[in-house]
Amino acid sequence: MHTVNLGILAHVDAGKTSLTERLLHTAGTIDTLGSVDDGSTQTDSLALERQRGITIKSAVVSFTLGATTVNLIDTPGHPDFIAEVERVLGVLDGAVLVVSAVEGVQAQTRVLLRTLRRLRIPTLLFVNKTDRPGARYDSLLTSITERLSPDIVAMGSTRHLGTRSASTTPFTGSDPAFTGALTDLLTRHDDELLTAYVDDPAALTHARLLEALAEQTARCRVHPVFFGSAATGAGIDALADGITGLLPAATGDAEAPARGTVFKVDRTANGERTAYVRMVEGTVHAREVLRFRSPDGREGEDKVSAVTVFEDGGEVPVSAVGAGRIGRLKGLAGIRIGDSVGEARAEAGRRHFAPPTLETVVVPVRPEDRGALHIALGRLAEQDPLIAVRRDDLRQEVSLSLYGEVQKEVIQATLADEFGVDVTFRATTTICLERPAGTGAAVEIIDTDPNPLLATVGLRVDPAPNGSGVEFRREVELGSMPYSLMRAVEETVLSTLTQGIHGWQVTDCVVTQTHSGYWPRQSHSHGTFDKSMSSTAGDFRNLTPLVLMDALRRAGTQVYEPMHRFRLELPTDTFGALVPVLARLRAVPGPPEMRGAALCTLEGELPAARVHELQQLLPGLTRGEGMLESAFDGHRPVTGPVPDRPRTDHDPLHRKEYLLRTVRRVAG
Repeated sequence: MHTVNLGILAHVDAGKTSLTERLLHTAGTIDTLGSVDDGSTQTDSLALERQRGITIKSAVVSFTLGATTVNLIDTPGHPDFIAEVERVLGVLDGAVLVVSAVEGVQAQTRVLLRTLRRLRIPTLLFVNKTDRPGARYDSLLTSITERLSPDIVAMGSTRHLGTRSASTTPFTGSDPAFTGALTDLLTRHDDELLTAYVDDPAALTHARLLEALAEQTARCRVHPVFFGSAATGAGIDALADGITGLLPAATGDAEAPARGTVFKVDRTANGERTAYVRMVEGTVHAREVLRFRSPDGREGEDKVSAVTVFEDGGEVPVSAVGAGRIGRLKGLAGIRIGDSVGEARAEAGRRHFAPPTLETVVVPVRPEDRGALHIALGRLAEQDPLIAVRRDDLRQEVSLSLYGEVQKEVIQATLADEFGVDVTFRATTTICLERPAGTGAAVEIIDTDPNPLLATVGLRVDPAPNGSGVEFRREVELGSMPYSLMRAVEETVLSTLTQGIHGWQVTDCVVTQTHSGYWPRQSHSHGTFDKSMSSTAGDFRNLTPLVLMDALRRAGTQVYEPMHRFRLELPTDTFGALVPVLARLRAVPGPPEMRGAALCTLEGELPAARVHELQQLLPGLTRGEGMLESAFDGHRPVTGPVPDRPRTDHDPLHRKEYLLRTVRRVAG
C-alpha cells in the first residue's frame, strides 16, 4: 500500500472543499456529499467555517484509491489565511491546484503555483465548475499557458460546457492530437526521449509517454490539466487516476531514527495540546519520550501520551506512526508549529509566502477581560504564530499582525465564540521595517554617571544585507563575565529590536557587544547577599535597551514599507481616468500593454497600504470591468515623511526616558 500526502490548494471559491467531498465520495469513504453552503463538509469542522462557508484552518482527511492511501490536506483559499497554506507545503508529496472554469486564473492561483514550482512539489491542475454558465476550455487553457505555466497538457476533452450535463472524456493513445501535444511537451524536457523520437517516432508508444509524463510530473517539470465538476462528479475518476498514477508516493525508512515535521497544533476539548506531524523517517510510538527542536534553536522533550492516524475519513488510535504517514501526537506540551521531532535538525525558518503586512491593536470590550484576552491570544498564537501577539507594557495594549480584514473578523468571532471575550480593534495600519542606515556605537560603564546599574555594556550596530535578519556577535571574551550575563545581553538585544527609532522592527543588521563588565557576587561580613554590591542579570537586561537605542540613534535607520506588484486589466478608454488615481496612491506603473483595441494591461508597484483603496475605486473608474491582481513584492524605502508607529511609546526619546526612569527605580 502506497501513501500520498496531498494538498488541495486554490484561490478562494474555486471549489477546493467541494472537490475534497467529491473525492471522499468517489473513494466510498462517505455515502452522502456534504455542502459548503450548508456547513456539512468533512473538513470544515469549525463553527465559524460552517457559518461563513470558507476554509479557515487546514484539515486532514484520509481515503483509499485502489492501492494508494491518500492523506488529503484541505487548505484555505482566502489570501488572509495564507499562513495555513505556508505550514502545509513542507509536508506534501504532491498537490492539486484548483482553477475555476468560469473565473479562470486568479491572483492567488498564480502565487500558489509559483510557490509550488519553486519548492518542486509535483502539481496537477484541476479545472473545476465546468457545469457553471460561462465555463471555458480552449481560452482557459490559453490563459493557463500564458499566466501560470507553458508546461501543461490537457488530459481530456469536454462536452456541454456550462450545463449540468457537462462531461469530460479522457484522452487515449488513439487520439493523435493528444499524443502529439504530449510528445512535444515531454521531449522539451528530456533529451533522451527526444533522441528516441527522432530515431523512431513509433518508439514513443502511449505507454512510454505516460511513463515519461509521470516521471516529469514527479520532478515538477510539467503539469497535467484535468477538467471536471466537483458538484456533478464529472471528471473526478480521471483526476483520481492522475493522483495515483502521476504523483509520487511518500518515501522513508520506518526503521531509521524518527524524524518528522509539525505543521499544525491545536487543542482537544479538555485543553490538551496536540501536534499534527508528517513523519519523514522512522517511527514514533505512544508512551515514548520524544525530542523536538524549533528553527530558532529551542529544544525540548516530552512523553507522547497517545497517537492517532487518519483512516477512511476518520481518526483512529494506533500504537505508532511510521515514515511517510501523518499522525496526531498528544502529550507534547511544549511543541510548536514548525518544530522538528526526533532526530531531525531544524532548518532555519524559511518563508514561502509574504509575511503579514498589517497590524492592529485589540482591545477588550470589558476591561476585566484583559487577563482572559492574553490567555486567549496565546492559544490562538499556538495555532497561528504569524499573528505575532505583542504586548505594549507602557500603554497596556496588545497588537496583532494580520494579512487582511477578513482575518481580523475571524479572530474577533473566535475570541467571542470560543473564549467568551468580546473585543474591538483599532484601525488597521501597515507594518513597516527599519534597517540601519550606517554604523553606530554606544557604551555605559559600571559605577559611572549616568549609569544607575551594576553593569557595563557596549554595543555596535552595523547594517547587513537585505533579508539577512539580525545577527548578534561578541568582541568580548566569553570568560570576561558569567555566561548567564552574556546571554541576558543577547536576549535583550533581540527583544529590543522589535522597536527601533521610529517604532518598527529593526532587521538586517549585525549587533556586536564591544564592552562588558560586572561586579562579582558579594556579601556583607555576616554573609548576607547585598544587591548594591553585586551585578545580576536584571542589571544587564535593564541597561542593554538604553545602550542599544543610543547606538541605533547614532547609526540612523531607514524605514521601509511593504510593496505589492500589481497587474491591472481594464478597458482602454478608462486608462486616462486611472492614471491620476495611481499617482495619488503612490503607484509606479510601467507602460500599458494593449490587448486588442478594447483592453489594456498595466503592471507596476503599489504600497501595500494603498491596495485596498485601489480595489474599492477600481469598479467606479472602469465601469466595473477592471480586474486587479496584486502580490507582496518586498520592502522599499519610504519616500516622503517617515511614518512613525502611531503610539507615543515608540518615540525614541520618550522611550529612553521611560526606560531610564524604570531602571533607576529598579536600581533603587
